[in-house]
Amino acid sequence: MSKAFHMSDIDVENFTQEIMALRRAANERMGMDDFKHLKKIERWGKLCTAAGYGTAWIFPNPVSAFLISQGNFNRWTNIAHPIMHKGYDKIAGIPERYTSKGFAKGFRRFLDWGDWIYPAAWDNEHNRLHHYNLGEAADPDQVELNLEWLRDSKVPMPLRYATVALFAAAWKPLYYAPNTLKHLRSTKKNILGEERQSGALTQLELWNPLNPAARELWLKSLLPYIIVRFVLIPLLFIPLGPIAVISVLINSLLAEIITNLHSFLVIVPNHTGDDLFLFEDSVNTKSEFFLRQITGSTNFKTGSDFNDFLHGWLNYQIEHHIWPDLPMSEYQRLQPQVKALCEKYGIPYVQESVWKRLKKTVDIMVGNTSMPRQGAISSNQKTSNAKDVSVA
Repeated sequence: MSKAFHMSDIDVENFTQEIMALRRAANERMGMDDFKHLKKIERWGKLCTAAGYGTAWIFPNPVSAFLISQGNFNRWTNIAHPIMHKGYDKIAGIPERYTSKGFAKGFRRFLDWGDWIYPAAWDNEHNRLHHYNLGEAADPDQVELNLEWLRDSKVPMPLRYATVALFAAAWKPLYYAPNTLKHLRSTKKNILGEERQSGALTQLELWNPLNPAARELWLKSLLPYIIVRFVLIPLLFIPLGPIAVISVLINSLLAEIITNLHSFLVIVPNHTGDDLFLFEDSVNTKSEFFLRQITGSTNFKTGSDFNDFLHGWLNYQIEHHIWPDLPMSEYQRLQPQVKALCEKYGIPYVQESVWKRLKKTVDIMVGNTSMPRQGAISSNQKTSNAKDVSVA
């Protein structure tokens, strides 16, 4: 950090009251305009998908691959992510498939959730374990703890960077899909810590089809995605000839690499860097919860719909972690207000370009730098219940 900071130095009572007031105002604003905004962003993604596959059959090319990738990326980050967080559940009169109750349920999984990751596994790992244990040992997405094996290794530094690059190109099927399923089977926080200490990170046995424990991964995550993305979709182009089928397959494979790199870029740096905190114990109060989401997260460049579309709306990570269950458009309205509050109370509010954050993240991953640790707020400042964090 650029200067010494401790949560006990903050006027948490008044800060919490002002943060809760922002949420109440957001609740009053929420309505059909937010849903119309979601539909607009959904149309942008569908347009990318249509343009990508509409040209992918001609010959393998990076433009078609990028458009396919952007459509797939948009479906996961801009549509599935906020809906699964119940961001639109409170808006009356919208179709159930745009709420957490109907999205990706049953056969709609293949219409709503075109991804390697099993929806229920992601919901458990991300919405429960990550969001409510941010930066703690029980956070399954804590990069510095997950990469201890690489940071502490004797591998030469160039090979460490190469390992990170290869990981980024295929991290969703190789790491995220098996890891989320692993935690779906065991959601107790103390078990997660024990698994980390024993070095069981991605656990290759969970990816090995010869292992009975891996069957769920293959049946629920890997095979459905492979069959739809790399078999059924290319076969739709049979009327245009075998060259068209092969071209679509190659473009689909290129798109997969791009999607992995793109999602790695805007997801993995969200809570990583030597200017963000890890936390040594569990959160105790609502006030402390709010402060941890801010000092353990970073925003990227924010502003226009187009910029946010390319960032997957993950550039509002601070506001999203304070209030996970808001529509995307609300984060645009709240971001400058939250930033102003942090400046008022002397709370570090980190916002940089995604490329600067990527460098800081890679430095953590390879062991060049480390993240500072922070303890709990002192007992005389524990003023609010931390469990009710979604509505202030």
